[in-house]
Amino acid sequence: MTTADVVSYPFNSPRGLTMDPAYAEARSREGMVRVRLPYGEPAWLATRYADVRFVLGDRRFSRAAATGRDEPRATPGQVGAGFLDQDPPDHTRLRTLVAKAFTVRRVESLRPRVRSLADALLDGMIAGGSPADLVENFALPLPVAVICELLGVPSDDRPRFQVWSDALLSTSSLTAEEYQANREELRAYIGAHAAKRRATPADDLITALIEARDLHDRLSEQELIDVSIAILVGGHETTATQIANFAYALTEQPERYAELCAAPERIPAAVEELLRYVPLGIGAAFARYATEDVEVGGVLVRAGEPVLASVGSANYDSLRFDEPEVLRFDRADNRHLGFGHGLHHCLGAQLARLELQEAFGALMAKMPRLRRAGEIEWKTRMIVRGPRTMPVAW
Repeated sequence: MTTADVVSYPFNSPRGLTMDPAYAEARSREGMVRVRLPYGEPAWLATRYADVRFVLGDRRFSRAAATGRDEPRATPGQVGAGFLDQDPPDHTRLRTLVAKAFTVRRVESLRPRVRSLADALLDGMIAGGSPADLVENFALPLPVAVICELLGVPSDDRPRFQVWSDALLSTSSLTAEEYQANREELRAYIGAHAAKRRATPADDLITALIEARDLHDRLSEQELIDVSIAILVGGHETTATQIANFAYALTEQPERYAELCAAPERIPAAVEELLRYVPLGIGAAFARYATEDVEVGGVLVRAGEPVLASVGSANYDSLRFDEPEVLRFDRADNRHLGFGHGLHHCLGAQLARLELQEAFGALMAKMPRLRRAGEIEWKTRMIVRGPRTMPVAW
């Protein structure tokens, strides 16, 4: 594999959570890899920690520049990601508004409620008897309930949210027309909910965004809707997937699960290590375009060329992490890139950490002998990968 080659991408299989050996091969060689996704123009692929962090953090790489380009992608049609596709100053304005909902103090105030929800869901599973599907009964409803409360939308609408979320994160299972239809349905739903909140304000994020829209004129109506969609989809799908993924990884290594059951104070460190160890995405996405000639990892990226930054590969870089393929809860200075880096670092990172900590605190307290009890159905044709169903016993 040389920088002159253009290889098919993504590398990872959607069934399972292993890293394809092609990433290790790419990291071992100088420069970057030229890749081609199913659709769009070829791109450079950054695989080493230093290169990935550089591309994500350097403002000479632009997300907004993807607009109007044949962006490398897994879907037939090109789809927008709202303010995730923006650069400063528009991105800064929107991020500043939304960040007020995710302050450390506000997120931490949610901990008792998240703990109560986790305990109640597991009590329901135990009452129903084993085996039971961990995804449907726990991994999915927990973050959905939290994000619905944060936004002020009814959790009873969870089945509808799941259909829309699957559509927005789909790669090839929907046509461009079907994707757009689902997106417009969700936009209409959020727009109607915003109208209700204008009439009856509440202590939730939608009301706060409405105030920014109506009182301070800092947010357009479309921005209000699209930001809410990004929070709704991003705030439940990725966390739900990672709860199931972490449970899968720990049941693959039951000695690690037993270790945490015996020392639950290590759960926060374990969550950080699992965020590094478990690669969520099927592959790198959301290419950054160089706005001028920039050297990355010894490769001159010309102005206008796209670069894909593989966070999963970066988190397995032996130049940054000792024994990266080993799940270690005593790892020091674990500055993984599981939540990204730079301008687009995940806004909900602290909320996701809290939910993952409380989810596994509850699991280990109530199900210390958790084990898999049947075949796993894996998500396919999705940007993220993980179990769609995961039968467990306890």
